Amino acid sequence: MRESIINVLKNSDRALDIYELQDRVGVNSVEETKEFTEELRKLEDEVVVYHSNKDKYMMLENSHLRKGVMRANKKGFGFVEVEGLDDDIYVSQDNMNGAIHDDVVLVEITSKMNMDRIEGRVLKIIERKIQKYIGLMKFDSKGMGHVILDDSKIKLNIQVPKEKSLNAVDGHKVVVEVDKMMNHNGRCEGHVCEIIGHVNDPGVDILSIIYKYNINVDFPDEVKSQVASMPMEVYESDLKGRRDLRDQVIFTIDGDDTKDIDDAISIEKLSNGHYRLGVHIADVSYYVKEGSPLDTEAMDRGTSVYLVDRVIPMLPHELSNGICSLNPNVDRLAMSCVMEFNNEGKQLDYEIFPSVIRSRIQMTYKKVNSILEKNIIPEGYEDFADDLRTMEELAEILRKAKVKRGYIDFGVEEAKILVDENCVPTDVVLRERGRGENLIEDFMIAANECVATHIYFMNLPFIYRVHEYPKEEKIRSFLGFVSSLGYQVNGNIKDVKPTTMQAILKQLQDKPEYKILSSLLLRSMQKAVYKPENLGHYGLASKCYTHFTSPIRRYPDTTVHRLLRTYLVEGKVDMQTIKKWEEKLVYIAEHSSERERASVDCEREVDDMKMAEYMEKHIGEEYEGMISSITSFGMFVELDNLIEGLVPLRDMKDFFHFDEERMTLTGEKSHVKYSIGERVVIKVVRASKEEKTIDFEVVRKVVWRREEKLDWKKGENYYLL
Repeated sequence: MRESIINVLKNSDRALDIYELQDRVGVNSVEETKEFTEELRKLEDEVVVYHSNKDKYMMLENSHLRKGVMRANKKGFGFVEVEGLDDDIYVSQDNMNGAIHDDVVLVEITSKMNMDRIEGRVLKIIERKIQKYIGLMKFDSKGMGHVILDDSKIKLNIQVPKEKSLNAVDGHKVVVEVDKMMNHNGRCEGHVCEIIGHVNDPGVDILSIIYKYNINVDFPDEVKSQVASMPMEVYESDLKGRRDLRDQVIFTIDGDDTKDIDDAISIEKLSNGHYRLGVHIADVSYYVKEGSPLDTEAMDRGTSVYLVDRVIPMLPHELSNGICSLNPNVDRLAMSCVMEFNNEGKQLDYEIFPSVIRSRIQMTYKKVNSILEKNIIPEGYEDFADDLRTMEELAEILRKAKVKRGYIDFGVEEAKILVDENCVPTDVVLRERGRGENLIEDFMIAANECVATHIYFMNLPFIYRVHEYPKEEKIRSFLGFVSSLGYQVNGNIKDVKPTTMQAILKQLQDKPEYKILSSLLLRSMQKAVYKPENLGHYGLASKCYTHFTSPIRRYPDTTVHRLLRTYLVEGKVDMQTIKKWEEKLVYIAEHSSERERASVDCEREVDDMKMAEYMEKHIGEEYEGMISSITSFGMFVELDNLIEGLVPLRDMKDFFHFDEERMTLTGEKSHVKYSIGERVVIKVVRASKEEKTIDFEVVRKVVWRREEKLDWKKGENYYLL
């Protein structure tokens, strides 16, 4: 009945009243009328169908209304993101109708403000996504608590009576829920459901952000109880049906402080010149049984979260750092993917099977890079140096093959925030990335593709890592901007294959603004997500891709392992199994993508806060950086360690005209012009840990001597213009 209603309304050239709709659907009996009424009401509630004031029905997509997510601004206005609509809908403060950040809303498109922005007004709040709020408790003279929310985009005035405060005091950071709205201006009453700690206690600042993104810090009692009863070593009974690889030279390569080790590798150079690569991944699904409290909690978390001073694991430490971690010199259960490649990087053969391994050594990237980049062999690595060099040979072959097919390397840099024992930032540096890191990335990509392709051709339900093609208009807009800088870039935007994007980047490589331009191009891409359909991975130029290699820290990988066990080991490919996973994977993919976004947003917000806290100690100091973005309210400057600050237009000593198309600011009197990619010396004028903001002022323009290595702290390598 539901599909019939939708089909009729989709194919109708006008809105229908209920009798016309009933007639076209073909409702004849009392039972059908009842079913029809119920389904129509559900479609209205889900805002799939719009019921007009004139008592007529139409598909929402055919009306002047749209359903979307509100992205509020701290100044009171917002933008509604609508799936399938290229432009967000601007909503002024007067038209928010009580909507707050992250609400799912029904918005009416009222008019076009200009060519680039559509204006609308909120008619209805469909769903309030945020149920709990984080803030600072303050009590007034009458004993009424007021929660000053951490997120300035959420315009709520939450009052908490003393009896609902859990005995919180002034200065406590709290988690609060709203009990009732008092008016449309955001005044409401709520209760404290948890006290995070005092605002001045070490670590409470990060905990507040963790709570904001609904990330579970502690594990439930039933999970702890289950873990307490689990074996913490491998027994003989665990080896049934497994291939014994304990006599092979297998080892791991990770960061210095890594404790959750998912992957191990092995290599063999065959007599015919081919390479046999083994990628051995912790067999997490053997321990995390489907439907158990441990599995339910892991699915709910979706991913481990890596913050500046801590890891919030998807699995308890007993598993993530213990029995599931591929620690050296102990037996561990694994799922192995062993592949044979020729000297052109073509995969000739492979096997996927459960195994037992014993890692010989826990290597670090730093020491591996010492061998591969400097030919210096650290103590304890002597027996493995030749294997590492063979691995590098294969990694280079695989990378060349990826580049040939269109693999896009944006060369994204990452900042590393160093903190002391109280989590106070002491420095911000660039993360080092060497040959060892690239080698592991190449091998993991190969294994992920191999596993995904194998199941894809079995035509069985599966979860894929999907990165869809960019939209043509986004690339057209980027090329238009590049052209406005005076650069001629050739590319067929009608056929935006990965090789096309690769060619665009190559043409920009020698430009001084390359770092910013590659970042802008990356932002024009769609986001990678999880889906139960194979849509390929654009950035990797891969026809079939999944996440198989990190089951300790990502739930989709655990699911992939569970499916491999179901299909390949247990041989369950019956219709009941297929139907079960077809239904279940839809939720797992969507939920995992959502938790991944929350994790990334949490990590970024913590980084922003700690960078702002770091710069609070450097007010008045000068640094050199590059203009990374220009807006109508100012320009952002990124320092060479990736700290970014705003040069507000209001603080600039001239009236500057903003050219949106060329992304420039030009002074009316001084005629000074600022463009993206230009290097400037700035002074730090403001920084706020609470607001997570940094403000700069421009001291002077510079020309960077590219042949010299820049010390970002000194800002010395420049010529005055």
